Amino acid sequence: MTRPRTQTTKKKTTGPGPKRQRAIADAGPKTAAAGPKTAAAGPKKKKNKGDLRRVRAAEPKTDAEKVAAQEARALSGRATRYLRGLGHHLEPTVQIGKDGITDGVVAATREALLAHELVKVRILTEAPVERKEAGAELAERAGAALAQTLGRTLLLYKRHPHKPKIVLPR
Repeated sequence: MTRPRTQTTKKKTTGPGPKRQRAIADAGPKTAAAGPKTAAAGPKKKKNKGDLRRVRAAEPKTDAEKVAAQEARALSGRATRYLRGLGHHLEPTVQIGKDGITDGVVAATREALLAHELVKVRILTEAPVERKEAGAELAERAGAALAQTLGRTLLLYKRHPHKPKIVLPR
């Protein structure tokens, strides 16, 4: 003889849980008084913060502030190793050509750093600058830290001012 199958009733779990229900009950009169928004109230205005790629960091004014800014950009050994590992697979996004380090190269580097935080820079063979000096100069002018110089390739890092993507190890 086979036993008839009994159906188990499963409790439906749709809707908010008990904690959320209490929170809704506590805040109920506040949200109910506001009511739905109507078209008569006018369109909602967006806060235009501008394009973050165009934001420039303020340049330090005194020598003491410049030194403090350079010390803040200095990377620890662990951070440098971590950044070198991340930068290994990157393609160069900025190139230093026959004109050397120009204002345009510095501006392009700043924009790339703001967009990516970690940027690989390639120094072409016809560049008039020495590769070791070029890394330090470009890092200083772009407000970044030099993570690595490998041959004619530089790796620069600058933390994003609002939304950092890379978390450095301590």
